[in-house]
Amino acid sequence: MMDLSGDARTLWDAAVALARAAAPVSPRGLPPLLFFTDPVRTPEPWRTAERLPEGAGVVYRGFGAPDADVVGRRLRRITTDRGVRLLIGLDADLAERIEADGVHLPERAAGQATALRARRPDWLLTAACHRPEGAAPQGLDALVLSPIFPAGGTSSVKPALGVEAIGAVVRSTGLPVYALGGIGLETVGRLAGSGACGLAGVDAIQRAFGPKT
Repeated sequence: MMDLSGDARTLWDAAVALARAAAPVSPRGLPPLLFFTDPVRTPEPWRTAERLPEGAGVVYRGFGAPDADVVGRRLRRITTDRGVRLLIGLDADLAERIEADGVHLPERAAGQATALRARRPDWLLTAACHRPEGAAPQGLDALVLSPIFPAGGTSSVKPALGVEAIGAVVRSTGLPVYALGGIGLETVGRLAGSGACGLAGVDAIQRAFGPKT
């Protein structure tokens, strides 16, 4: 593992501590930290991916971009070299073409998990979740709950669910739950004891792990 310091060390240590605390309901090998890419906010996601520690994860969301295969393959090379898991947002065909480790589904498509599990039992399957009630679809390994805190991006118009929502989702679904939305140095300490299995983020992870300009 690379030598982490500063903000990167703080986020990684917090993520690992959450993963250890959630171990009774969390499958082995689940990344404690997930870096979510975004076409606008992370235009060069490989620059952050190549600085992530071994055991972390990247969720590449190409959103149908014409260069999705090129970027996906670049991320696959980097993540393989670094021992980082790579999930593809929604596009299972792209995930297969580049030999990714799994797929992340938006909430509206979470029902696809059962078919994907039958198709690729070896894949890591996660799905977005934006409400603390209800049962999770079958076939998923984990949920990514957001926004926990007031957030930017597309989550900026959604009310923050609060830390208490994490435990509620864990109890109602029996699945490990990542905390996403407003995750940063100012808020990460509030997640201790929340039941979250790890951290997920866009801006905070890019700032902490990306190259300094």
